[in-house]
Amino acid sequence: MSNGAVSDVVIVGLGPVGKLLAILLGRQGHTVTVVDRKTEGYPLPRAVTHDFEFARILQSIGLAPDTIPDITQPYDSMYVWRNADLQTLVEVDWSGVGSSGWYNTYFFSQPALEDRMEAVLSALPSVTVLRGWSAEVLSDDATVTARLVRIADDEERIVEARYLVGADGANSTVRRWAGIDWHDLGFFYDWLVVDVIPDPSLAFPHVAIQTCDIARPATMVPGGPGRRRWEFMRLPHETIESLNRTERAWELLEPFGIRPENSELERHSVYTFQAGWATRWRQGHVLLAGDAAHLMPPFAGQGLGAGLRDVTNLAWKLRAVLDGRAAEAILDSYADERLPHIREFIDFSVELGRVICITDPAEAAARDARMIAELEKGNPPPAPPAPLLGPGLHLPDAGSLSPQGSVRAGADVVRFDDLHPGGVLLLASGALRARLGSEAAGILTAWGFDVVALDEIDDVHDTYAPWLAGLGEAVLIRPDFYTFGASDADGVDALVRAFGAATR
Repeated sequence: MSNGAVSDVVIVGLGPVGKLLAILLGRQGHTVTVVDRKTEGYPLPRAVTHDFEFARILQSIGLAPDTIPDITQPYDSMYVWRNADLQTLVEVDWSGVGSSGWYNTYFFSQPALEDRMEAVLSALPSVTVLRGWSAEVLSDDATVTARLVRIADDEERIVEARYLVGADGANSTVRRWAGIDWHDLGFFYDWLVVDVIPDPSLAFPHVAIQTCDIARPATMVPGGPGRRRWEFMRLPHETIESLNRTERAWELLEPFGIRPENSELERHSVYTFQAGWATRWRQGHVLLAGDAAHLMPPFAGQGLGAGLRDVTNLAWKLRAVLDGRAAEAILDSYADERLPHIREFIDFSVELGRVICITDPAEAAARDARMIAELEKGNPPPAPPAPLLGPGLHLPDAGSLSPQGSVRAGADVVRFDDLHPGGVLLLASGALRARLGSEAAGILTAWGFDVVALDEIDDVHDTYAPWLAGLGEAVLIRPDFYTFGASDADGVDALVRAFGAATR
């Protein structure tokens, strides 16, 4: 047994959520120990879609989507829902570029992305990765004490950490140890998920289609470069065992022209789509993130993205507490902000699922008639949520995701975050710098916030001026890209001082 090891943070779970948190902490020099029971990363597809905010988070760790085209590709088209008669029920516009400066929708290979994230992680000397180890929390007093056990030979290590984060999935052992309850929405549907690599000669169309057919609700989407995904709902008369067979997967794929002679079946597995959340995300020095904190069905494509938002929110607060810049109490704002935000996405995903998973003929007919009527009227489908954060470390009416535009840097045009990767005080004009007193200037310096004036930059696509005009003449953007608050010209100093007070 090796005793007495010390880390700033222990992370349990080395999926993309745990990896991202370790990167965000390790890049600032914090000592991090990441523990995972598996000796290797999971090699098969899981999540396959992400949005513009997810893309922005990847950009922040040096994995911008346009630098990894072999891993993620934009989907610049419609997501079409149709019924059993192939009538279009709704067309959801997944095309175009979102407010974060990236395409609204991407499809990607999660194993390849995780490999690239692990390469980033391996370059950080303050991060220790222990694969094939289990973790058990022994105590949580002034610090957390955890027992780490190597599964292969029972070697033990005792680690003391300021904080421990459970990013260990839906069946989180950390959540159970902390005694945190689970709020279950009672949404349970079994679906067979099938991932395929079609032969390139098939030239399979790059389309996303939701089939609302009572005979078999099904989803067909891209699965990242060179891949396709199908999802088939289990019908009431079927067992999981009968559905989750290789032969059955090929039978369900055959109507799409996908056969053993022209495609590789990467995997098939039955998942129970469900929805719920942990009632608390912090117990003392123990915190939860990702699927350990919340679950949603995949119909809105937001499950993994929600986990990355969790740790982007948590990381800058943990860094500030570990560095002594902020009081530990700011960690309470993590769940206060994230849980109301994630609940909107969970509710949206569940409502989509209730529409998709209908198997009653009369109910399906009524759904089809209603949706076709709305389509013929030209009414747009319900938009995905764009929620504010819940009450927390921001002023009232703030807590929204800031946009990201492109700015000129010498002869190059770059995305704003690449020049200003931390927090930013964005001013309508450089003259407003004079409104900052010494206390406010000191707060900005201590937090590493850049001060950027719109009249001193070349905002190539005019992203910021219209946005700022709707808020005031100054806006303070946190390191997680969300707004702390805005002010008029006379309130710039007070805005910054309010941030300082909120973090003490």
